[in-house]
Amino acid sequence: MTMELMIGRVVKSHGIRGEVTVEVTTDEPEIRYAVGEVLEGRQGKKQHSLTVKTARVHQGRLLIKFEEIPDRNAADSLRGTQFFAEPLERAEEEDGYYDHELTGLKVIHEGAEIGEVTGVMHGPAGETLEVKLSAGNEVLIPFVHAIVPEVDLAAGTCTITPPDGLLEL
Repeated sequence: MTMELMIGRVVKSHGIRGEVTVEVTTDEPEIRYAVGEVLEGRQGKKQHSLTVKTARVHQGRLLIKFEEIPDRNAADSLRGTQFFAEPLERAEEEDGYYDHELTGLKVIHEGAEIGEVTGVMHGPAGETLEVKLSAGNEVLIPFVHAIVPEVDLAAGTCTITPPDGLLEL
């Protein structure tokens, strides 16, 4: 079974030369959006294969020009297109997890299950786990070793050692 990850989404066109603004949802944009890469896009029932001509960072998003998109009108037509790709092969010793590996993990604190990871936010300071607690409220937990010392994908759990007050929000 092949797993596909959404690696980004066209938000809107940018300028008059056919660039599009892409909200990136991959941790390796320099690989996924490298010049010459062919991206597989889906927009409703439409499929697109688009070749990256240029890519540059602009206000926290990527501006991408595709070989196949000559002008703003063509770029406008891509709005909402989602790009998908196979997971990158990861070296066994490499640290890090894919969002889909973390989402759904049971959160363990002091030996008891206290909630479930519902999402992962990527920010300038690193990743943050979105956790829905058993009590029903949601908390954000910085995904750093000091607070999340153990992730066990096989068991489907992550163990947290939060500082006082983090879970009382």
